[in-house]
Amino acid sequence: MVTKLQKTKTSKTSKKAAMPLAGSVKDSAQQIWQAGVGAFSKAQAEGTKAIEALIKEGVSMQRKTQSVAEEKISEASSKMSSMATDISSKASGQWDKLESIFEDRVAKALNKLGVPSAKDVNALIERINDLNKSVQKLSAKGAAPKAAKKVVKPAAKKAPAKKAAVKRAPARKIVTPAAAVTAD
Repeated sequence: MVTKLQKTKTSKTSKKAAMPLAGSVKDSAQQIWQAGVGAFSKAQAEGTKAIEALIKEGVSMQRKTQSVAEEKISEASSKMSSMATDISSKASGQWDKLESIFEDRVAKALNKLGVPSAKDVNALIERINDLNKSVQKLSAKGAAPKAAKKVVKPAAKKAPAKKAAVKRAPARKIVTPAAAVTAD
C-alpha cells in the first residue's frame, strides 16, 4: 500500500504542475506553428522572387547563347561561301585549260587535213576585198577594153598536200572589168 499512496500523492501534484506545463507546451507549439507558417509565407514570397530572378537570368543566357550561335553560323557560312568561290574559280581555270588544249589539238588536226583556219579565211577575205577594190578602180578608169571577155576554165584539182607546213593557195577567179561593172 505504500506504493499506492505514493502514486496518489504524485498524481495530485503532477496534475497541478501539469496544468502550467501543458499551457506552456501549448503556447510553445502554437509559436512553433506560427513560426512555420511565417517561414512558409516568407519562403513563398522569396521563392517567387528567386524564381523570377532565375527566369530573368535564363532569358539573358538564352539571348547570349543565340547571339554567339548566330555569329558562329555566319562565320561558318562565310567560310563555306569563300571555299565554294575558290573551288569554283579553280574549276573554271581547269576548264579553261582543258578547252585551250582541246582547241589547239583540233586546230592541229584540221591543219594536217589541209582545212584552212579562221585566220587563213579572214586573210583571204581581206585579200579578196582588196582585189575587188583594185578591179573597181581599174574599171572606173577605163583601162581595160569592154569588149574583151574571157571565160576562165577552172584549174584541175591538185593532189592533197602531204605535209601540214605546206599551205595551199586559194583558187583565184579572174574577173574582167566588164564583168565587174555588170556585177555591181
